[in-house]
Amino acid sequence: MRLAALPLLFAPLLLSPLAHAATLSVCTEASPEGFDVVQYNSLTTTNASADVLMNRLVEFDASNGKVVPSLADSWEVSADGLTYVFKLHPKVKFHRTPYFNPSRELTAEDVKFSFDRMLDPANPWHKVAQSGYPHAQSLQLPVLIKKIDALDPLTVRFTLDHADATFLPTLSMGFASIYSAEYANQLLKAGAQDKLNSQPIGTGPFVFSRFQKDASIRYKANPDYFAGKPAVDSLIFAITPDANVRLQKLRRNECQIALSPKPLDVNAALQEPALKVEKTAAFMTAFVGINSQHPPLDKPEVRQAINLAFDKTHYLKAVFENTAEPANGPFPPNTWSYAKELPGYAHDPAKARQLLAKAGLKDGFQTTIWTRPSGSLLNPNPSLGAQQLQADLAEVGIQAEIRVIEWGELIRRAKAGEHDLLFMGWAGDNGDPDNFLSPQFTCAAVKSGTNFARYCDPGLDKLITAGKTTTEQGVRSKLYQQAQTQIQQQALWLPLAHPTAFALTRKDVHGYQVSPFGRQDYSKVSLKP
Repeated sequence: MRLAALPLLFAPLLLSPLAHAATLSVCTEASPEGFDVVQYNSLTTTNASADVLMNRLVEFDASNGKVVPSLADSWEVSADGLTYVFKLHPKVKFHRTPYFNPSRELTAEDVKFSFDRMLDPANPWHKVAQSGYPHAQSLQLPVLIKKIDALDPLTVRFTLDHADATFLPTLSMGFASIYSAEYANQLLKAGAQDKLNSQPIGTGPFVFSRFQKDASIRYKANPDYFAGKPAVDSLIFAITPDANVRLQKLRRNECQIALSPKPLDVNAALQEPALKVEKTAAFMTAFVGINSQHPPLDKPEVRQAINLAFDKTHYLKAVFENTAEPANGPFPPNTWSYAKELPGYAHDPAKARQLLAKAGLKDGFQTTIWTRPSGSLLNPNPSLGAQQLQADLAEVGIQAEIRVIEWGELIRRAKAGEHDLLFMGWAGDNGDPDNFLSPQFTCAAVKSGTNFARYCDPGLDKLITAGKTTTEQGVRSKLYQQAQTQIQQQALWLPLAHPTAFALTRKDVHGYQVSPFGRQDYSKVSLKP
């Protein structure tokens, strides 16, 4: 049967119930790395797996700035902050698919399994992730979480080694999704552990159907979803790297939502009666990571010279078309410990040349610039941005070769530290400033691969760790402002921009909101004339 492929205008002629099935098609910009979200750290993968297929114990409500229940209805925290006891929502069902028929509902054992596989080297699933667990490792969860106990089928207890103010919001991040221990055991017995990454099972609003790399991902609505069946019957991610093509598909109603539009496309959509523009201030930072382990980039003067050589004002106008704020450091301005007085690096090629000479490089040096082929929210025009950086560096004697690398390979190789200069971006998941610091600037994050500056300093580590051990926001802010000062003085990044997050939709799309964290929720989206 190929009825689903017929154009929408033929739907009224079909007498089958399928004629009334609502399909939401979303034009996305890249393929996910896989569907076992704990193995990866890209937002593209989180959107395609954690956001649609899975749930966490808690979620973060961006509109109210607080943690709210999800799979856990409630929780209690001990006075010393070392024990968290979660009461699970009853009768939560795992997905039923051709490859898995669950015999039971969600229990505390599933929660314990989901974390033990990341934390316990003795767990038979631990070594399945060949590149490790980047979020769990960079956030140092193996040290933080002493043990997890399933007290009864609907009660689970986490015991921590030390108090951590970020622990609860951390549990709302995509990597903290809850998996089926029963499905994992089935795969383990069959010697098919790799299928957890290609045939995912969760409790979320949609059920995985099929993935064709660089083409599409198909999902169907979960009729047993504990929070209520989604308003649409099926969901399609139409993987469309070119932003221009995403807009054209939206105009033709081949997609009802188009992600990561170019600023020019946003302006065009505002003039079209059939389209809507959704937006919010993004809790994100676009940057160029400078690999401090690659000489001569290991010298602070060289990294500072790169910052001084770059004309950020010109870049923001050309690439973001003034839809983003300039970035001076890692934190977006809507972060509660944002260092407002932190001075940026003004465009000063003469001073850049002086610093290069001081570093013994008056004749410059050769390096590489890595970027992705397709545009994204944090990098709307990769080619133009890389060319501008290349030209600005050439003016101070740095000869940089541009290398355009497919997104999945770019992430994999960058996590291995192969890059010199890397166009990248980071989105905070839960509103906490540590969500930028621990994954991007700690020694543990160098090992896990998420620290793209490859910078490990015990002093900076102490500041970041100290900021998590108290719940006093004033104390945390002072520590984090000191950390921001050190990061800027060391010029670990070339900070670029804090963008506005846009999405384009058809007028008949209702219930969709843009998340400041880049997360996607299609569970409440409906299509109505």
